[in-house]
Amino acid sequence: MHKLKIRNIITFTPMYIIKVKGVAKIPDYVQLRDEKFTLLAYFRVDRPDKSLDKIGLSDKAEYIMNVVKDLPFGQILKLEL
Repeated sequence: MHKLKIRNIITFTPMYIIKVKGVAKIPDYVQLRDEKFTLLAYFRVDRPDKSLDKIGLSDKAEYIMNVVKDLPFGQILKLEL
């Protein structure tokens, strides 16, 4: 039996981004959520590649990480892709 790997491709859907401050040895994280606030991706600030690739946004990684860099911790921002 073969396993079929299905990739989620996200296109033109409103998304929200949140940067979460880590505590002590827990690193900072980023959450990407859809318009219903369902979690789409959750990744470390310093390691976004694998998570963004899984949801079909690897080509937008540079843009997303530039937004993350300037985003204050805990603030929710609508992501315009």
